[in-house]
Amino acid sequence: MHEGQTVFAQLMDWLPKYELTKCVKRYDGDFHVRSMRCYEQFLILAFAQLTYRESLRDIETCLRALGTKLYHSGIRSRASRSTLADANENRDWRIFSDFAQVLIAQASELYADEDFGVELKEAAYALDSTTIDLCLSLFPWAKFRRAKAAIKLHTLLTLRGNFPTVIILTSGKVHDVNILDELCFDPGSFYIMDRGYLDFARLYRMNQDRAFFVTRAKKNSCFRRRYSNPVDKASGVRLDQTVVLTGFYSHRQYPEPLRRIGYRDPITHKNLVFITNNFHQPALTIARLYKSRWQVELFFKWIKQHLRIKVFYGTSENAVRVQIWVAIAVYVLIAIIRKRANLPQSPYAILQILSVTLFEKTPILQVFAENQPTSESHGMQNQPCLPGFLTGR
Repeated sequence: MHEGQTVFAQLMDWLPKYELTKCVKRYDGDFHVRSMRCYEQFLILAFAQLTYRESLRDIETCLRALGTKLYHSGIRSRASRSTLADANENRDWRIFSDFAQVLIAQASELYADEDFGVELKEAAYALDSTTIDLCLSLFPWAKFRRAKAAIKLHTLLTLRGNFPTVIILTSGKVHDVNILDELCFDPGSFYIMDRGYLDFARLYRMNQDRAFFVTRAKKNSCFRRRYSNPVDKASGVRLDQTVVLTGFYSHRQYPEPLRRIGYRDPITHKNLVFITNNFHQPALTIARLYKSRWQVELFFKWIKQHLRIKVFYGTSENAVRVQIWVAIAVYVLIAIIRKRANLPQSPYAILQILSVTLFEKTPILQVFAENQPTSESHGMQNQPCLPGFLTGR
């Protein structure tokens, strides 16, 4: 007898289904489809993410063991691995990409006023990439090196909420700096990048778009000092200068003045030099902004540990993209629910709770109320987990 909705069904009720329907119609996702429509495909892949399934056979076995709970959770089709494999192979990955962007837009509004540890009114984003290694014989389309395949996940992470706002998937051979050509920059926003994105022609385009960048200077960068601002060395700031580039090509690429800030990291005791086109924020704020860039590294580490993007259910480019975009959509959905329901748990704790209660017929808010974090663990979750400034580049 049906006694109520499962936790999984309640979770999926938070999805804007009409937006998914619009994405499906945009790319004719359900055209001539007799079983496992795009919505059911999304539900099955979301189930696989939330319960840490490792293969299509694993998904099929677990879903069939659920019996009637599966039907009442919205999955009406027979959970066959061959049907799911065909769906991942043939359904346009842009359906799930566009839907993930809808969720990202919702999350951006919810976290617009979120504090991220730096006194800043403007929006701030961290840009970086992570490489996911693949087997060249199984993924020949993802060429990286002569005997190795890989894909890159280029991510623009908003520091207010720590979720991605832009994700671009490329083969491993694409250099990070080329992604700057694909982005549109919001005037007045800050973009924090490591030295891998140091290209003065592209940074000048960002400056012309009236966006602010913060990055580290390379050792061979040549500057001429025009003016030095007074600094409080007790704060760690060693210098705050207005400079111009003196290299022949670099000056042609970026002819306007830059701001050069020196900082001594109190943790690693290493001297770091930042360059930015923002002359209004205090030098210590610029240094703290760069420190906040570490959040994107933590995001990559987190999704690799807790989302299924290192073991893929298909080998085609379309199947890989579908799985990654569904994983991102699930991540952002958890962020939306956490904010709207005002849950005290961290995203990691929410996923752990859902993994063991997904098909219980209990009100979802009650599930989280019964698993409140202790005062000690709650304090640890809110404690900034930021090591020194150095991130390997």
